[in-house]
Amino acid sequence: MDSPHSERRQVRVTIFNQTYTLRTTGEEGETEQLAHSVDELMNDIASRTGAFDSGRVGVLACLHLADQLRSLQRDLDELRQRVADKSRNFSKLLDEVIRPD
Repeated sequence: MDSPHSERRQVRVTIFNQTYTLRTTGEEGETEQLAHSVDELMNDIASRTGAFDSGRVGVLACLHLADQLRSLQRDLDELRQRVADKSRNFSKLLDEVIRPD
């Protein structure tokens, strides 16, 4: 997490033929890469759907990204559960080795 004293820099990016000046405390290159990914997604959606209204394309892009995020959150939750289960199993095995019956 960025501290309140992190230096903010401006980065100019173009997304769906619109130029934006963004402020970032992170790496400028990362912000540019993210903007490029969003631009590609929006252009892909526009070409596949025939919708060129930036608002409509933006909403569709947000829905696509929200779906990806939800899928990743599910995967992460499943992974956390598997790690917790394995941890409990290892703990039980270790207890058996340390305190045999």
